[in-house]
Amino acid sequence: MTDFKKQQEIEHLYSTVLETYSIPAENYSKFEVKRGLRNLDGSGVLAGLTKVSEVHGYIVSQDEKYPVDGTLAYRGYDIGDLVENCGINGRYRFEQVCFLLLEGRLPSSEEEFSQFLDFLNDSSELPDSFTEDMILKQPSRDIMNKLARSVLTLYSYDANPDSCDIKNILRQSVQLIAQMPILGAYAYRAKRHYFDNSSLILHQPKREFSIAENLLRMLRSNKTFDPAEAEILDLALMLHAEHGGGNNSTFTCRVLSSSGTDTYGAIAAAISSLKGPRHGGANAKVVKMFEHIKANVNDWTDEQEVYEYLTRIVRKEAFDNSGLIYGMGHAVYTNSDPRAVILKEKAKLLAEKTGHLDEFNLYEMVERLGKEVLKAEKDPTKVVCANVDFYSGFVYRMLNIPPEMFTPIFAMARVAGWCAHRIEEVISGGRIIRPAYKAICRNGTHKVNE
Repeated sequence: MTDFKKQQEIEHLYSTVLETYSIPAENYSKFEVKRGLRNLDGSGVLAGLTKVSEVHGYIVSQDEKYPVDGTLAYRGYDIGDLVENCGINGRYRFEQVCFLLLEGRLPSSEEEFSQFLDFLNDSSELPDSFTEDMILKQPSRDIMNKLARSVLTLYSYDANPDSCDIKNILRQSVQLIAQMPILGAYAYRAKRHYFDNSSLILHQPKREFSIAENLLRMLRSNKTFDPAEAEILDLALMLHAEHGGGNNSTFTCRVLSSSGTDTYGAIAAAISSLKGPRHGGANAKVVKMFEHIKANVNDWTDEQEVYEYLTRIVRKEAFDNSGLIYGMGHAVYTNSDPRAVILKEKAKLLAEKTGHLDEFNLYEMVERLGKEVLKAEKDPTKVVCANVDFYSGFVYRMLNIPPEMFTPIFAMARVAGWCAHRIEEVISGGRIIRPAYKAICRNGTHKVNE
């Protein structure tokens, strides 16, 4: 069949698709459907219990929601406290958080943590010929796509891939935490070579380096990085490592885990969820939005001009016509996202060091004015804040990390949380997750010969 004929067939199918699949919005209210598994006040439907982390962004009193400053705790430890006290001399914050999420406690001694680091290093080596056969011979323009495919393929190299024994899942979890940065970095180098006509350069990770240090080493042609750069990347990985059981990718992982499927399938599905621009892909969208703002706003310091342009974005007259100010708003947080507060502080220091302070000031202005625009144009009662995606892409860009890697880095961090939730679901979930959908048919059940 020719391409022209295929297009004709698609047009023919499309002619009835919109009517066939469209469900009138009033039906959702009529049948009290919790769209997006959200209650009418925007809060999430209670679908499970978790001990992995707590995300707190508002209080409910007498059926009314009241905004509060956001808090995030991993295994009962406040994220701010973890930022200040985790790691060794500004290194290994992310690795220590991985231990905390998997074990439910912090290492009891330097020796125990050192043994965990050795375990990560011993688990990081990719199978023989995997790089050549899976990454170099099958490159992808999209690194998230390649990450998901690579994780699925690792199933074939595992001598015991299907067992849901917790010891086995722990082994697989540590392996994926250790290997995903290598998979992502190599996938990026392959993409640059095969699709962007760049030289093919692959750097082996070094055992004495942290995951953040190795990631910078593998992404950069000259293998060099400043310790301060590695420290802020380590911090970013730590902040992205976990965020409760209800976020889209973690819930995806728990849904698949509840079916009894294997670790590789559950994590690959979570990666695919995170790829979406409404989830982890938002960090790259923020950077693109700011490039558009900088190109269309003559004076970055003119609050009125910036306000008017943000209004055009919300009215679907500018940028991608979605009506979204990417990086603004969150499903749980109201007054503030603690991750964004921490990252913003570090972003300012990095901006001063790298000569991007004018751009940081623009980000800060958009954060402030964006709240006003959203209130004026959408909902004057809703309290919104900048979320972690608002500043993470900016930080990555100042670290000269390519945009193609923004969301993959999110995945490299969040795999720790996914694995912790998978273990919890296998141990405590008990039932396959299966919400209900009500069938709506215009004229009852049809007969074939009608």
